[in-house]
Amino acid sequence: MNIISNFTFILLTFFGLQSLRLDRYISLQRQGSFKLLIVLISVAIGYTCSSFFIDFINNVRSLGYLL
Repeated sequence: MNIISNFTFILLTFFGLQSLRLDRYISLQRQGSFKLLIVLISVAIGYTCSSFFIDFINNVRSLGYLL
């Protein structure tokens, strides 16, 4: 479940960042490094969102033990 969640959120973040079309503000010489930056930012944000989602699900499941 963790791997599927990680990949799903990373892909969602990647497509979301691509839809912003920030590459038109970057010069042609720096397009390659900008694409790498987009991938790294997507991994960071996607992993963080996935961790939050998985922790939330685990907390909701363990809420029954509290009561």
